[in-house]
Amino acid sequence: MAEMKQAPAGASAGEKFMTWVDNRFPATKLWNEHVGEYYAPKNFNFWYFFGSLALLVLVIQIVTGIFLVMHYKPDANLAFASVEYIMRDVPWGWLIRYMHSTGASAFFVVVYLHMFRGLLYGSYRTPRELVWIFGCLIFLCLMAEAFMGYLLPWGQMSFWGAQVIINLFAAIPFVGPDLALLIRGDFVVGDATLNRFFSLHVIAVPLVLLGLVVAHIIALHEVGSNNPDGIEIKAKKDEKGRPLDGIPFHPYYTVHDIMGVAGFLIVFTAVVFFAPEFGGYFLEYNNFIPADPYKTPPHIAPVWYFTPFYSMLRATTDQFVNVLCVLIALGAVLNLVKGAGTGKSKITGLVIAAVVIVLLKTFEAKFWGVAVMGGAVVILAGLPWFDKSPVKSIRYRPNWHKLVYAVFVVNFIVLGYLGVQPPSPTGELVSQVGTLVYFGFFVLMPWWSQLGTFKPVPDRVTFKPH
Repeated sequence: MAEMKQAPAGASAGEKFMTWVDNRFPATKLWNEHVGEYYAPKNFNFWYFFGSLALLVLVIQIVTGIFLVMHYKPDANLAFASVEYIMRDVPWGWLIRYMHSTGASAFFVVVYLHMFRGLLYGSYRTPRELVWIFGCLIFLCLMAEAFMGYLLPWGQMSFWGAQVIINLFAAIPFVGPDLALLIRGDFVVGDATLNRFFSLHVIAVPLVLLGLVVAHIIALHEVGSNNPDGIEIKAKKDEKGRPLDGIPFHPYYTVHDIMGVAGFLIVFTAVVFFAPEFGGYFLEYNNFIPADPYKTPPHIAPVWYFTPFYSMLRATTDQFVNVLCVLIALGAVLNLVKGAGTGKSKITGLVIAAVVIVLLKTFEAKFWGVAVMGGAVVILAGLPWFDKSPVKSIRYRPNWHKLVYAVFVVNFIVLGYLGVQPPSPTGELVSQVGTLVYFGFFVLMPWWSQLGTFKPVPDRVTFKPH
């Protein structure tokens, strides 16, 4: 048994209580390790607000979700009416509902910006690979949570959106129809589907999400935070073992983040009170109409945060698959004629290309659309191994690398915009080009990330007091 600590003579009641707690639970130790004595780089900038903001929105979603569950009825005949009851008759119910619906979009806004910061400053590079992978799993979990929650209001877009997305699983060879039936719980989207999605949205996925968030933070604090210079602050320490370029997270960044929280809450409350539908992007107008299995909306599209991936799904047509086959064949031939490596490796590349082409032509384009949509999310986890740049931060990379990142971001936004628009030949063509650009960014990264003249990285972080 560990020796019990004693409170010092003349200690206050609070100090005595904390001593009593610390002898039974490592409260002070956990606080010091993860907040009070956790040293973070002193040159954090605007981009480092979004991690704490994501945690704030998670708390908002959990708290508002608890109050919504008190009045919501997971029944196909009562769900829509229960949401209307919350909006009209429950005291402050409209505010709780709008905070939850706006919070869903806010969650993805801050997570996308948080991930983009990681992309800019190389926060996925050694030794933070596991931090990044946990982050990608959180993103995947968020998408599942949002999709399942989207069905619960049981409006027209909720019903038909779920119908379309679940039917996509049926395109998976061999197991697709059984998998779609398992997800629906019936042969059509109905009461069984609503109950399954409700239980997963309220209990199962949030538990996994909270576990991943804890793992993400523990992994981050184990290796330390990255910074805009991409320099490891643990490399240079004072005689007490404290990083020379680090400052305690509390009180410096707890106070610093209050500014970010204040700015976020101003925007968040403005949307909640003045534009909760946000022009139909946060809450679609069709979703204020009860679900009708006999009346299909003229245009079915997911919420904005899914639309870039939905665009890639729609872009994967038979013609697009044919173009992919031609590109793969050309790449294999070029590698055979002019590529580096032994003759054996070239032949192996040719065989792999032939197998991929056969697979592409064997299964229908609908399946490959699902594979492309899923692959667009999964490929993010490979960033630590795709990036071969000698430096981490965009600050010390060639200037044209910034143009590559800008093209990637603009392309992602264009794909998102096209995802909410009705299908058209022009939109389909642009989406196909955009899909190639999206995957090309990652697939070609081992090549382009090494090109150009890199700037020298300083020994210490660059920091200007303000």
